[in-house]
Amino acid sequence: MRPAGMTERKTTCVHVVGAGLAGLSAAVALAGQGVRVVLSEAARQAGGRCRSYYDSQLEMTIDNGNHLVLSGNPAVQRFLRAIGAQDRLTGPNTAAFPYFDVATGETWTLRPNDGLVPWWILDANRRVPGTGLGEYVALASLMRRHPGRRIDEVLGCKGALWERFLRPLLVSVLNTPPEEGSADLAGAVMRETFAKGGRSIYPRVASPSLAAAFVDPALDRLRQSGVDIRLGRRLANLKLQDGKVTGLSFTDGEQAIGPGDSVILAVPPWTAQELLPGLVAPDAFCAIVNAHFKFAPATDLPLLVGLVGGMAEWVFAFHDRLSVTISAADRLLDVDSEKLAQLIWKEVAAVHRLPDTPPPCRIVREKRATFAATPAQNARRPSSSTQWSNLVLAGDWTDTGLPATIEGALRSGERAAALTIRR
Repeated sequence: MRPAGMTERKTTCVHVVGAGLAGLSAAVALAGQGVRVVLSEAARQAGGRCRSYYDSQLEMTIDNGNHLVLSGNPAVQRFLRAIGAQDRLTGPNTAAFPYFDVATGETWTLRPNDGLVPWWILDANRRVPGTGLGEYVALASLMRRHPGRRIDEVLGCKGALWERFLRPLLVSVLNTPPEEGSADLAGAVMRETFAKGGRSIYPRVASPSLAAAFVDPALDRLRQSGVDIRLGRRLANLKLQDGKVTGLSFTDGEQAIGPGDSVILAVPPWTAQELLPGLVAPDAFCAIVNAHFKFAPATDLPLLVGLVGGMAEWVFAFHDRLSVTISAADRLLDVDSEKLAQLIWKEVAAVHRLPDTPPPCRIVREKRATFAATPAQNARRPSSSTQWSNLVLAGDWTDTGLPATIEGALRSGERAAALTIRR
């Protein structure tokens, strides 16, 4: 006996507009349920801000930025299983985070234990140097819900634990100066990671590239499922009538929307606001600057090292390059690339005891990398549902309960797909 609704699904279509991770996640979830999908993307490549490209200056394929995920990110795991790319993440099978203090040269490794009971904070060799048990107990306050409150209204934002762990961690998680960041978003991340024990926070990076892990296998799976993928096709206008979308105007022509068809809008917030006048969405953003150095590191270097008191938060050691991420980096957008590369390499060289002369480098600036994760901007994040009966939103800027992360983007796509199927 055919499941109820299956005939209707095969005769209707869902138009997913935007092939970043949120759009890919939605399309993969829908195609997996036998839904007919048309996936449209304005750029000539999929992936959005999670993309890879061949850099002629470095003569290698690099990612636009360094994206760290964790072993316990459930949406990441579901997505990679769905596209057959479970083997495309690499990292140690332990919760070990090496740190380097740029000012003093001191090194240490944070080593949370695997289980739920955080006994590691009792061990001076596992926790942050110079910290006491009381600081970790105070951290528990961040785990609670704090709607509308800044982090500096919940925590003291001072002391060894703050300077040597929380501040560099939270600025990279929120991509916002952490003192003014949303305590609710920071708490959500802590509840889903450190509060669940070390098994949930093994660090993972895409291998050999972001596209190879998250994008290319997704496109292959979608094509195998019969999804119509159309790149280089920008949506210029939505036709809205009688409480629903009745047509899509693309740069390559008009697309009628049938009575049973639906639309998932998985575009950046500024594009969504242009298409949907009156939509309340985040309108303040923070930059990320990444530096990729053509330098093949020794095989025994750690995958990543956290920096304290420096420009960057993380130094990544890939097989063919050393890469650095600087979050909340608006102050660096206008700095000359050569000068910036020299400043960043000085820290990289100190971390790994390398020569002072920087190797060839590519600086990648993302001016609007993420929405500013402040309470005010978090309050502007819309629900996936809209007032139009056949239109759903997706994107890490929608109300996922998380900051703008890969995990949040993938969850938003799953949610959009589920809403569309239910409707």
